[in-house]
Amino acid sequence: MKVSWDIFCNVVDNYGDIGVTWRLARQLAAEYPFAVRLWVDDLQPFVRLCPGAQVDAAQQWQEGVSVCHWTKDWQPTEPADVVIESFACRLPQAYRDAMPQRMRPPLWLNLDYLSAEEWVSGCHALPSPQSNGLRKIFFFPGFRQTTGGLLREAGLLDQRHAFQQDQALQRTFLRSLGVAPEEGARLISLFAYENAGLASWLTALAADSRRTHLLVPEGRILGDLQRWLGVEGLRPGAMEVRDSLTVHVLPFVRQEDYDRLLWCCDFNAVRGEDSFVRAQWAGRPFLWHIYEQDDDAHWVKLDAFLDLYLLGLSPAAAQALRDVWRAWNAGQDMGQSWSDVLQHWPEVTRHAEYWCQEQASRADLAAALVQFYRNWI
Repeated sequence: MKVSWDIFCNVVDNYGDIGVTWRLARQLAAEYPFAVRLWVDDLQPFVRLCPGAQVDAAQQWQEGVSVCHWTKDWQPTEPADVVIESFACRLPQAYRDAMPQRMRPPLWLNLDYLSAEEWVSGCHALPSPQSNGLRKIFFFPGFRQTTGGLLREAGLLDQRHAFQQDQALQRTFLRSLGVAPEEGARLISLFAYENAGLASWLTALAADSRRTHLLVPEGRILGDLQRWLGVEGLRPGAMEVRDSLTVHVLPFVRQEDYDRLLWCCDFNAVRGEDSFVRAQWAGRPFLWHIYEQDDDAHWVKLDAFLDLYLLGLSPAAAQALRDVWRAWNAGQDMGQSWSDVLQHWPEVTRHAEYWCQEQASRADLAAALVQFYRNWI
């Protein structure tokens, strides 16, 4: 009988939570002999990530995963062998009550948010006694050997390398999105939250001696983009040219195609957690728009990641990247810091691939979860 896994996802930030849990569920179902259920309380964002899924289905099979609508009207359900509550979501009370009633109580894991902060290593895999008599284990993704690693499907980097070596394949993929960049143009993808600093970056790109083709999947940044362009109603397929900058709005694409978009680009601006990790597997320089927190805790997380990521770069290149990341996340003028990054372009490009390979030398998140379960039993 297959080992069963239940993953619970409370959709908070549109695509971040469901993006991570959907990737994890698919990988567990595809690479291991497990029966995987993904419980989602809001199916609308899921349908955007998985075209063909049904927004009103109580249960549906997608890519080997049983995707279930997690409703307030919870029906009695047999708990799985492994239960993952993602990002501190709270399991249904009836489900929690049923867990210790099993002949063998399940392994209960809280999959936490990704962070490069040092304290994560000390808290990873720590148990917490719960009121139902079970222990919940806190499982932290991360960038150090002492954490749970990053989501990475088997063969992902081989697929990426083959794709990036095949110019014809890249052109075919871009044409499928309606994109035909000029020869020699720099390709940049932009997926971000609203950002007051965008205008200064666009101005710098427009004034550059090299042409830039900016690929913008539809999302929250479109309002700021429209204000700078002086247009309204940008839709997928829209293309606007300002001096050296071509702005091209793309449709929202499924996760596999978003990966390929990142692989095509010379530089990627990403947001949240899921696209943040995928940009690192692209092996290209990138810019992370971290989710803003009321107590400014996001600055600690941002600097903690930069302290790790910038190791090995020359002082000037490291400072240029740190400056552009901080300007972007503060919504400040990016003109000078972006110019400084361009001065170190070959070095920051080499470093992005080095970082990717270094992270890939460690166990991926799904493998770490599976090994933890096997050690637990």
